[in-house]
Amino acid sequence: MPRLTRDRITWLTYAQLGLWGFFLYGFGPVVPLLRDEQGTSAAVAGLHSTGIAVGALAGGALFAPLARRFGRGPATWLGLAGVAVGVAALGTLRALPATITAVALIATFGMMVISGVNVVLTARHGPAAPAALTEANAACAGMGILAPLVIGASVDAGWGWRPAMAVEVGLIALVALAALTFRVRPPAAAPAARAGFVRTGSAVRAGAGVRAGSAVRAGSGVRAGGEPGRRLPRAYWIAWVLMAVTGSIEVCLSLWTADVLRSHAGMTAGAASAAVAAIVCGMFLGRLLGGRIALRYRPVPLLLAALAVSLTGFTVFWAAPIGWLAVVGLVVLGLGNALHYPLAISIALAVAGPAADRAAGWASYSMGVGFGIAPVALGWVADGVGPHLAFLLVPGFIAAAVLLAVRLGRALRAQLPADQPPLSATAVSA
Repeated sequence: MPRLTRDRITWLTYAQLGLWGFFLYGFGPVVPLLRDEQGTSAAVAGLHSTGIAVGALAGGALFAPLARRFGRGPATWLGLAGVAVGVAALGTLRALPATITAVALIATFGMMVISGVNVVLTARHGPAAPAALTEANAACAGMGILAPLVIGASVDAGWGWRPAMAVEVGLIALVALAALTFRVRPPAAAPAARAGFVRTGSAVRAGAGVRAGSAVRAGSGVRAGGEPGRRLPRAYWIAWVLMAVTGSIEVCLSLWTADVLRSHAGMTAGAASAAVAAIVCGMFLGRLLGGRIALRYRPVPLLLAALAVSLTGFTVFWAAPIGWLAVVGLVVLGLGNALHYPLAISIALAVAGPAADRAAGWASYSMGVGFGIAPVALGWVADGVGPHLAFLLVPGFIAAAVLLAVRLGRALRAQLPADQPPLSATAVSA
């Protein structure tokens, strides 16, 4: 079983992703409040998610060249600086075009943070990378628990949601100061063997989809000598679509759960905003446990189990007529959602081999697709039938994710050389 060793760089990357999580999970409860403040429809308010999508595309395109030019660590810090500037703008601007632009700016730099954390942890921990990525996302979810609570308390106190934006800027400055004080610097790059792969004839390492000792064909995105090939392998693109679908689940819940709690479960605006933390609480617990589980079980079956838990939690939440029961469903839903992204991104980066920086950039595009289409579609449907009925789109996304996960398992098995048995110690972890 791979062993995860947490050094100072690991803890720093956890903190960096946590800072992004504070905004990501805090912005969802803000959207209905912005809609009320700006006097727009649900579909128009959902355009903020389109802004996130546009920013994700830009951030994905920027990360790889910036990482090559300045190094992964500096590119990640640049991302956090940009998030701070964007959050400050969001907290001071009020017009709809201005807030959408601010959100797009935040997402651009936020995707750089995500990409940087992903490739640094994958490079540093090799076969234990799925566990490290799961723990990093636990830190992200942990900060995401705090954000809705801060927003809900601020709204109930009559201050509105904007003071929470100042909290985010202060936290970024605090982590940067701590990193400078203790001289913690992520490496600019890493050799091929540290990035979750070895040279041609060897394998994508155990943690992200292939057990130790197995091999991926050199034509699937890796050339002899460990250089990037002309294209990323088929398994990567299936994982890419899977991330778009599971991202759609997460962003729809983040943006519109508070609305359902207000309209169907009878909660106040402040209580509904704070209750969104239940999803993130479930994700936090799921990722804490998932870090160890990911060291013991193969990724694809684990992902299928997580999707089943998500469907169970959604059913309880959607059917609940009262607030406390809906919140219980949200916690269970969060437990399932916890492993969707960490498992999918660990598989994607592992099969990408030496093209990890490029693969991380492209992975941001998948998030952009999910953030850009699903919430707007749900908002459009909600304007016609109400948010509660519109949320039935979510089980459709879960079903699509199940089909993609099954197909991903088959694609991973197909990448084994023909002379290796599929169910031995060299089998694909699917």
